[in-house]
Amino acid sequence: MSTTEMQELQRTIGHLRQCVGSLRSRYGDAAAVKRLANDLDRLDIDAKDLDGAPPAELRGRTAERIPVPDSPYDESLFRGVDADDEGLGGLHGER
Repeated sequence: MSTTEMQELQRTIGHLRQCVGSLRSRYGDAAAVKRLANDLDRLDIDAKDLDGAPPAELRGRTAERIPVPDSPYDESLFRGVDADDEGLGGLHGER
Protein backbone atom coordinates (compact mmCIF):
# COMPACT_ATOMS: atom_id res chain seq x y z
CA MET A 1 0.00 0.00 0.00
CA SER A 2 1.38 3.40 -0.89
CA THR A 3 2.22 5.96 1.76
CA THR A 4 -0.73 8.12 0.65
CA GLU A 5 -3.15 5.20 0.91
CA MET A 6 -1.80 4.24 4.33
CA GLN A 7 -2.08 7.82 5.59
CA GLU A 8 -5.67 8.02 4.35
CA LEU A 9 -6.48 4.70 6.03
CA GLN A 10 -4.97 5.87 9.34
CA ARG A 11 -6.86 9.16 9.07
CA THR A 12 -10.12 7.30 8.44
CA ILE A 13 -9.51 4.93 11.37
CA GLY A 14 -8.87 7.98 13.56
CA HIS A 15 -12.16 9.52 12.45
CA LEU A 16 -13.99 6.25 13.14
CA ARG A 17 -12.39 6.15 16.59
CA GLN A 18 -13.83 9.62 17.32
CA CYS A 19 -17.27 8.50 16.12
CA VAL A 20 -17.21 5.36 18.26
CA GLY A 21 -16.13 7.49 21.22
CA SER A 22 -19.16 9.74 20.65
CA LEU A 23 -21.42 6.70 20.43
CA ARG A 24 -19.96 5.35 23.67
CA SER A 25 -20.73 8.67 25.38
CA ARG A 26 -24.33 8.45 24.19
CA TYR A 27 -25.04 4.71 24.53
CA GLY A 28 -22.54 3.66 27.18
CA ASP A 29 -21.21 0.12 27.03
CA ALA A 30 -24.01 -1.26 24.89
CA ALA A 31 -23.15 -4.51 23.13
CA ALA A 32 -23.25 -2.83 19.71
CA VAL A 33 -20.81 -0.13 20.86
CA LYS A 34 -18.45 -2.79 22.23
CA ARG A 35 -18.58 -4.66 18.90
CA LEU A 36 -17.85 -1.46 16.98
CA ALA A 37 -14.90 -0.73 19.25
CA ASN A 38 -13.65 -4.29 18.77
CA ASP A 39 -14.02 -3.99 14.99
CA LEU A 40 -12.13 -0.71 15.09
CA ASP A 41 -9.29 -2.30 17.05
CA ARG A 42 -9.16 -5.09 14.46
CA LEU A 43 -9.01 -2.53 11.63
CA ASP A 44 -6.12 -0.81 13.37
CA ILE A 45 -4.23 -4.09 13.83
CA ASP A 46 -4.82 -5.12 10.20
CA ALA A 47 -3.70 -1.71 8.92
CA LYS A 48 -0.44 -2.02 10.87
CA ASP A 49 0.10 -5.56 9.55
CA LEU A 50 -0.56 -4.40 6.02
CA ASP A 51 1.81 -1.47 6.38
CA GLY A 52 4.65 -3.90 7.15
CA ALA A 53 3.73 -6.42 4.41
CA PRO A 54 5.46 -6.45 1.01
CA PRO A 55 3.35 -5.28 -1.95
CA ALA A 56 1.62 -7.94 -4.06
CA GLU A 57 4.08 -7.58 -6.93
CA LEU A 58 6.95 -8.52 -4.61
CA ARG A 59 5.07 -11.38 -2.92
CA GLY A 60 4.53 -13.04 -6.31
CA ARG A 61 8.29 -13.35 -6.81
CA THR A 62 8.84 -15.77 -3.99
CA ALA A 63 8.92 -19.43 -4.90
CA GLU A 64 6.09 -21.55 -3.61
CA ARG A 65 7.20 -24.67 -1.79
CA ILE A 66 5.41 -27.83 -2.76
CA PRO A 67 5.94 -30.75 -0.42
CA VAL A 68 7.07 -33.99 -2.05
CA PRO A 69 6.31 -37.11 -0.03
CA ASP A 70 9.11 -39.57 0.78
CA SER A 71 6.84 -42.53 0.13
CA PRO A 72 7.10 -44.37 -3.22
CA TYR A 73 4.72 -43.48 -6.05
CA ASP A 74 1.79 -45.69 -6.81
CA GLU A 75 3.12 -48.23 -9.37
CA SER A 76 -0.20 -48.22 -11.24
CA LEU A 77 0.66 -44.71 -12.46
CA PHE A 78 3.35 -46.21 -14.70
CA ARG A 79 1.46 -49.18 -16.15
CA GLY A 80 -0.44 -47.29 -18.84
CA VAL A 81 0.34 -47.61 -22.55
CA ASP A 82 1.73 -44.07 -22.75
CA ALA A 83 3.48 -44.10 -19.37
CA ASP A 84 7.22 -43.57 -19.14
CA ASP A 85 9.37 -44.24 -16.13
CA GLU A 86 11.01 -40.96 -15.14
CA GLY A 87 14.55 -40.61 -16.40
CA LEU A 88 14.73 -44.03 -18.10
CA GLY A 89 13.23 -43.22 -21.48
CA GLY A 90 10.33 -45.06 -23.13
CA LEU A 91 9.05 -48.36 -21.82
CA HIS A 92 9.17 -49.99 -25.26
CA GLY A 93 12.87 -49.51 -25.90
CA GLU A 94 12.40 -46.05 -27.45
CA ARG A 95 15.27 -43.61 -27.10
